[in-house]
Amino acid sequence: MVNKVAASGLITLKLEEYWPRQPLVSFDLKDYLFMELILKEKDFRAAVKEHDFSQYRDKVLLVYCSADAIIPAWAYMLVAAAASPYASDVYQGTESEYLRDHYRQVVRSFDAEDYAGQRVVIKGCGDRDVPPAAYLEITAKLRPVARSIMFGEPCSTVPVYKQPLVRK
Repeated sequence: MVNKVAASGLITLKLEEYWPRQPLVSFDLKDYLFMELILKEKDFRAAVKEHDFSQYRDKVLLVYCSADAIIPAWAYMLVAAAASPYASDVYQGTESEYLRDHYRQVVRSFDAEDYAGQRVVIKGCGDRDVPPAAYLEITAKLRPVARSIMFGEPCSTVPVYKQPLVRK
């Protein structure tokens, strides 16, 4: 019996393997607003001072406000100053925003020449929800060099791009 998928020469790229290694945890500034509208400096400074930021040790702290309020820049700065000795990273934004930026950096670190002339399958189904922006980024990065780009599993792919044949 011949494994046609293994013999096909396809390169499978699994973006979920590049999921952030550290756990993501949220810090919602909404919980520190007066009447979910206003951030009072004195009260907020006291709350930050009392908060146990050691719970974020070796985690990515996502700082955002889920309420429709104007948050001054210094509020994010206070959280970053308090959390940075513990957290592996402090990011201003939601989980989806963080993941979009994380994958943008991951894709930018790829050497596209490693995929030159190759048939590439970008794996689509997995245990983690890789943001759609990651698929967009990797396609844009590989298109100039890859022979073809497909989405899905090697046994069942959706064609995305195929380099045109050059006739002589």
